[in-house]
Amino acid sequence: MALAESSARNAPGAALVEWLQRIHPAWALAAVVLLIMPALANEFVLFQIFAWSFILGTIALSLMFLAGYGGMVSLAQMTVAGFAGYMVAIFGVNGVPAISIGWPWWLATPMALALGMVFGAIVGALAVRTEGIYTIMITLAIAAAFYYFTNENYAIFNGHTGVNSIPTPQFLGVNWRDPIPFYYLTLGVAVICCWAVAYLARAPFGLALQGIRDNPRRMAALGFNVYAHRVVAYVFAALLAGLGGILLVWSNGEIAPGTVSVSEAIDILIIAVVGGIANPIGPFIGALIYAILKTFALDVLVSLGLDGNRFRLLIGLGFLAIVFFSPDGVLGFWARWRNRARPGAPRPQGSGGGHG
Repeated sequence: MALAESSARNAPGAALVEWLQRIHPAWALAAVVLLIMPALANEFVLFQIFAWSFILGTIALSLMFLAGYGGMVSLAQMTVAGFAGYMVAIFGVNGVPAISIGWPWWLATPMALALGMVFGAIVGALAVRTEGIYTIMITLAIAAAFYYFTNENYAIFNGHTGVNSIPTPQFLGVNWRDPIPFYYLTLGVAVICCWAVAYLARAPFGLALQGIRDNPRRMAALGFNVYAHRVVAYVFAALLAGLGGILLVWSNGEIAPGTVSVSEAIDILIIAVVGGIANPIGPFIGALIYAILKTFALDVLVSLGLDGNRFRLLIGLGFLAIVFFSPDGVLGFWARWRNRARPGAPRPQGSGGGHG
């Protein structure tokens, strides 16, 4: 009888029901709003705000996975995304016949992802030999080197001009470049990637990676290959970043060295930290804030008679404010508000209250 009850609890249907019961109503409401967003927003908001947020959030999610679960802060995630974007442009169809192989999208896309994962493995193999600030510096050096290489190489990357006229795939009778289909495409990829990270974090590999993050010497003494686990984490993160990079290329229809510049690499770090680096949802919240600011802050500054180049100063000040008041990012504010609103939750000392 006990065995039957245990089997019932572990059944996929029961697990799904239990998971649904744990979802906070606010997240359920957000999911419903995202699904019906095309009925609420115009095409500009769908394409320039939300789809762009899902793309940037997917790339930042790869950094969150490495930093949050592996303790490895990589500034090369935008570089990996850009590398995959360049590969899908080169192996597919583009407006530069000299460097266009011309494969269909369903061949070019897997090839770009595979090469992006190989590139991520190389980055990881170099980065995991260091720790702390040295990991940040070596990944930043890789990002800078790749930017200058693409800017000066014309035989493969077409130099500073980049690659243009890259078509977005059309299949199932749908033009995925249209705002509504592209919105759902980016939303679907974001949901799948977010679920994959959440699942992997609870899988044996993810638990071992978190153990390595906390105490690598003890994990090595227990027989875990610390180096291999960290490199594999970079490979998985490269898959996430590669998906985001390919979507970014399909969104813009082009890719140039500016896409993989050092400033763009740092922006991915800001997005991940602002949203919250301890939860897979965090990068997407940070990406939405970033997309809104980058889309509208420039117009606001100009309307106030200020220099539009101060946009990055505004981003930096916002970044400092959020990190100062909440090291866990926006999700940290949410967690503290939820704990205070919960009945019977402990109150801070000196508040004059007690437990009722």
